[in-house]
Amino acid sequence: MSSSIDRRPSPEGTLRILTLNIGSLFEPDWDARRHEIVAWIDRLDPDVITLQEVQESEGTPNTAGWLADAAEASWHWAFGGEGFDDGIWPDTSMRFGSAVLSRWPIESTSYHRLGVADGADRIVAGIPWELFGARTQGIDVFSTHLAPAPTHGAHRQRQVVEIDRLIRSARGTLDDLVPGRPRTGLPPILCGDFNAEAGSDEIRFLSGFTLLDGVTTAFQDAWAVAGNGGAGFTNDWTINPYAAALNVHRKRIDYVFVGDPFMRSGGAGRVLACAVVADAPLTGIVASDHAGLVADIAWPDRPA
Repeated sequence: MSSSIDRRPSPEGTLRILTLNIGSLFEPDWDARRHEIVAWIDRLDPDVITLQEVQESEGTPNTAGWLADAAEASWHWAFGGEGFDDGIWPDTSMRFGSAVLSRWPIESTSYHRLGVADGADRIVAGIPWELFGARTQGIDVFSTHLAPAPTHGAHRQRQVVEIDRLIRSARGTLDDLVPGRPRTGLPPILCGDFNAEAGSDEIRFLSGFTLLDGVTTAFQDAWAVAGNGGAGFTNDWTINPYAAALNVHRKRIDYVFVGDPFMRSGGAGRVLACAVVADAPLTGIVASDHAGLVADIAWPDRPA
């Protein structure tokens, strides 16, 4: 396994965040895989977790809630999602989306269904691609899941511009630069399954390397600035049987993005480390068709 980040001797001064697409609706073997996910959560000992492809229905308890209850630590959690458009999924009570788990109480949440470009087919238009946000211990954490196919770049480009606008709106003046006064607190953190490779315009936009619709933004791609080596593949058919069944090439499509740390007191927001995780089985089965990412972020104001 490629992770060199494990349970920490001390969390002082850092935030550890884990992200994983858990595939609890579309991928098989959920009853076994969920125990593997819990094993990774317990091993990595994160502070905040973002999960994608979470589902709940009248007959199925929320899959993120099950993980939170089964893990060793005590977790607060929140979910945001909605059902598919009519005729796409047989269970009309099902809701599909993202969840955030936190060591601390969750103070507020927001959910936004993301748009798609004109001409989207019925399936792409009918699945609720989302941005789910949660504020916990003063940190703004967002989880997202974007349109999936390599040919869906037009949809994803629209979605990342929308995400940037929504995060700016949620943050208000928290990230404003004022001459002579350092910024305080952590910048926003955006995680999830973007279904886009690092060279795509949608990821280059979030990383500050190009503009879309006349707009620019700047997030740190945690793997790019502090990855622990290798290509960082989070969808790798050579080691993951669920990924192999999709017959797609090895690629990096899951990300932890951390907002601009410039002039933040105490080095807040600096990405200290990032590793691919949940990429090899701890219990005899892989966690998902995706690997996850864990990142350590400087947080000088972390509470004791």
